[in-house]
Amino acid sequence: MPQFYLPPPWETQKPHPLPAELLHHLRVRRISEGEVIPIFDGQGQIASATLTRMGNKAGELTIAAVVQDTQSEPPYGITLAQGLAGGDKMDWVIEKAVETGASRIAPVQCERSVIKLHRCSDAERAQKRLLHWRAITQAACEQCERTVLPLVEPIQTMADYLSKASDEHLKGALRLIFCTGDHPSLAKTITPLPAQDVILLIGPEGGFTPEEIGLAIKAGFQAVSLGKRILRTETAGIAAISTIHAIWDR
Repeated sequence: MPQFYLPPPWETQKPHPLPAELLHHLRVRRISEGEVIPIFDGQGQIASATLTRMGNKAGELTIAAVVQDTQSEPPYGITLAQGLAGGDKMDWVIEKAVETGASRIAPVQCERSVIKLHRCSDAERAQKRLLHWRAITQAACEQCERTVLPLVEPIQTMADYLSKASDEHLKGALRLIFCTGDHPSLAKTITPLPAQDVILLIGPEGGFTPEEIGLAIKAGFQAVSLGKRILRTETAGIAAISTIHAIWDR
């Protein structure tokens, strides 16, 4: 049985109301009153919960055996700054980034992004997309049994994102921008380095413009490649995360 997300705060040994979304999930999976399900709070806590009541529009459960469990989290933080891609590619990227261990995902509006969602006129659409991506993140954590929900940031322009590269969570992180052409490979770049927090900046369809690459390098990013073949935008970030784990998380 997969684990289920129950937002904190939790109280043990007391009836806890079921959020509507969780109530729906339990009904779809035909979970009955009296059954015990695994839950997580998205902040590293897991527990067992007994479904004590399930009605059409409401339900309750009782939480017990709460423990801290972050063993599925890598010992370093991976931020995937992903150039905004069209269609359902971003959905796929976010789902697989969660499964492979990204701790933070930043959708970045680039010059060559197929869709444009950073303008004021698109604010409502961008917010709906953000909520959709965060729901994908939650579902992916339930499936792959991660106990800490990765953060999906609001959509921002390339310039805005680079200006925030000095934020507290990014200070001291290794910064890598992935480019085609004659650049050192990711594997050769990170093999001699100790495991550390890292930011992976991936371009949209068509890649980054020379101006964007120049801005990133000025912001402390190193240009690296993923080999001789040109990968699709939805493949590159997942390949990069997997390479990092293969080298650093032995």
